[in-house]
Amino acid sequence: MKPQTRPATPHFSSGPCAKRPNWSLAALEGAFLGRSHRAAAGKAKLNEVLDRSRRLLGIPADYRIGIVPASDTGAVEMALWSLLGARGVDLLAWESFGEGWVTDVAKQLKLADARIVKSGYGELPDLGQVDTDRDVVFTWNGTTSGVRVPNGDWIKDDRQGLTICDATSAAFAMDLPWSKLDVVTWSWQKVLGGEAAHGMLVLSPRAVARLESYVPAWPLPKIFRMTSKGKLNEGIFKGETVNTPSMLCVEDAIDGLVWAEKVGGLQGLIRRSEDNLATLAAWVAETPWIDFLAKDPASRSCTSVCLSFTDESFTGLAPEAQMGFVKKFCALLEKEGVAFDIASYRDAPPGLRIWAGATIERSDIAALIPWLEWAYGEQRQAQAA
Repeated sequence: MKPQTRPATPHFSSGPCAKRPNWSLAALEGAFLGRSHRAAAGKAKLNEVLDRSRRLLGIPADYRIGIVPASDTGAVEMALWSLLGARGVDLLAWESFGEGWVTDVAKQLKLADARIVKSGYGELPDLGQVDTDRDVVFTWNGTTSGVRVPNGDWIKDDRQGLTICDATSAAFAMDLPWSKLDVVTWSWQKVLGGEAAHGMLVLSPRAVARLESYVPAWPLPKIFRMTSKGKLNEGIFKGETVNTPSMLCVEDAIDGLVWAEKVGGLQGLIRRSEDNLATLAAWVAETPWIDFLAKDPASRSCTSVCLSFTDESFTGLAPEAQMGFVKKFCALLEKEGVAFDIASYRDAPPGLRIWAGATIERSDIAALIPWLEWAYGEQRQAQAA
């Protein structure tokens, strides 16, 4: 039987993510449009994003925060191309986005002293192998594997290298240890459900010192340049963006930050995400045909929850047939209008990926679960026919 209750918001995509509850276009009415973003009022809007982000996340006063082009990807690339090469680097990868940074460093920058520390989907690599006297590049939360770093204890306080952390699906949902991190990036379209194309870049004083004392051996495109005549371009971190920002997106980012403050700030956001994960975990614990891709509860993501079908009728299928099963499973839910975009990432093992970040209501997660069971029953019947 089809369930009677439907999620009020069926948007469970892992990026772009659901808008905050009760969002409407009216939230953008105050956008600074038709004027230069360099005007005083435009810069004030950009600085409001920076200031609210600093307060909400507890970013130290001596860390710089900038709005940069090309989403989280652009922010990470700016860091990699501008900072790496001064010393050896350890590259951590346990899912597709970490693999992407490995490719950039090893095959594009072609650094000779680059060590890769890897593991498969669903697991963390051995963090004890990481040498933080070298530079380190890693994702805090593996969006395509549902595996997150549980803490920063493996990072030395007196490290000699820089820690470069892609935190796009962790910022605003997980408590980041800022003193352990030298570069942190995220995008607006993840945990707060903002619009796409803009990235956030945070630099520690140690990262700034590297920028001002080291010149990479390769040429830097204009949008990657953060220094001028050997000094940091402070304007980037005071609302003077590298290229023209969308002031509609800026207004939407402000709206998301204001909402976050109203629901209890960072701890309120974390609590909402963790409650969503707990709801799914309780269901998984009593359901024999589904399990987390991340086996260790300590490293399970509370934003991008990745699930695997475990019954023999699925695991016994060839990989192409497994992907077909998932595609049909998700198509049933999309046809009913109860869940969109919950298939696993294309490079990940076939399964489900359910966004459970702070903009998702726990009641919608609870309403989704009976539909997952219904779709599974429909697929099993179709297989048996």
